[in-house]
Amino acid sequence: MSGTAVVGLLAVAAIVFAVAGIVYSRRAVGNLEDYITARGSMGGAATAATLVASGMGAWILFGPVEAATWGGLPAIIGYALGSALPALAFIALGRRLRKLMPEGHSLTEYVFHRYGRPMYSLTLIVMVFYMFIFLAAEITGMALIASLVAGVPLWTTALIVLAATLAYTTYGGLRASIFTDKVQTILIVPLLATLLAGGYVLLGGTAPTMSGLAESAPELLGLGYLPGLEGGATFLIALVAANLFHQGYWQRIYAARDERAMTGGFLASAVVIIPIVFAMGLFGLAAVGLGRAETPSVALFSVLLDAMPPVLVLALVLLGFLLVMSSADTLINGLASIVAVDAKRAMPGTSASTLLRLSRCSTLLMAIPLLVIASQGYSVLYLFLVADLVCAAAVFPVFLGLFSERYTGLAATISTLAGLFAGWLIFPNPAMTEGSLFFSFVAALGVSVVVSFAAVALTSRRFDMKSLASSVRYIED
Repeated sequence: MSGTAVVGLLAVAAIVFAVAGIVYSRRAVGNLEDYITARGSMGGAATAATLVASGMGAWILFGPVEAATWGGLPAIIGYALGSALPALAFIALGRRLRKLMPEGHSLTEYVFHRYGRPMYSLTLIVMVFYMFIFLAAEITGMALIASLVAGVPLWTTALIVLAATLAYTTYGGLRASIFTDKVQTILIVPLLATLLAGGYVLLGGTAPTMSGLAESAPELLGLGYLPGLEGGATFLIALVAANLFHQGYWQRIYAARDERAMTGGFLASAVVIIPIVFAMGLFGLAAVGLGRAETPSVALFSVLLDAMPPVLVLALVLLGFLLVMSSADTLINGLASIVAVDAKRAMPGTSASTLLRLSRCSTLLMAIPLLVIASQGYSVLYLFLVADLVCAAAVFPVFLGLFSERYTGLAATISTLAGLFAGWLIFPNPAMTEGSLFFSFVAALGVSVVVSFAAVALTSRRFDMKSLASSVRYIED
């Protein structure tokens, strides 16, 4: 495939979305509240569209496929459920947070006022670290796609993606992200359908794959395959826990017009994501069955690239670009909103216009380390797993405070650290030659749950939940 054609396609798509996002934002963004929350602006359909686009990044072209090559059907099922269940969790947690903090903006806001500074600091570090690693992985993934397809230098693709996404996200904030997400969803769904249908035809249906699997790895088709079950359970814990610390989703809790729109949007996104992730995982089984899974992380491309005509290759590149842009703008704006909200708390006298400038500048500064990381093609998988482990240890303590008045900030901090310590004791080394990923996540979550319940049983002091509503106000000019 011609590198010039691929770069040209990416450049045109980048310019179109950057211009569209900026033009839309000129009339849609009036103040800082618009920029970081777009409060009450989305109906159910718009909420579903932006969640589907934001939730499906370039990872769907790599993660489920790779998991299938070693974990088989159980791993694919765990990955699909783990990708969709956070949306269902957000329905219950989002309803509760909207009720307790109707004028809120972020998860860190709730943690600060509910638990105090130590747990807030820990949660802030977890969220920023997780989202930055996620963002770096997405941009690196797109750079690798263009490199695999046409030998495009990693830095070229990374620069195009970053420049376009930052252009409209820095200018228009969440409203620009929501607008482009809706357009990107309209394009992503048919492109995914084309990829799946084209792949099925090009691979000769299921017969060659099933025949190859029956000879080389029949265990991958068994629902009781132990490594696959452990992998699926790990994905379930890690993906649910990590996504609950994604500020981009919490922004959309408040951006939904009402509780009905929020519930319908999150539910619809879960229904859409499950079959897509499952279907992508089947390419991993195809790679094993056809003997092309030597490099599991790029198994999808090993299976399809040689057989695809140029038009489908370009469609694959465009799909990857849209997936990355739709998830990257959500992550960038989520990080920017944290900067604005937490800067307001740190500097109470700062005007909304100054906070807006600070938020925009922070997004631009992120571009430098992101470009460096993506240009090197570094694997951030291990850092991703570390971030997921911390999220697994923190998830129950953070959200128990939404429902229990007898759970204190000190108890939440101790529970999180205890879970993290337990998980880290058996967490694998970078080479994955020692330790257990599955048991480390089970330990992190399980210990934090046990310590949390013990703390509640031993505590008589109660937190006034009604105080949360008066703790947070709109950020006015």
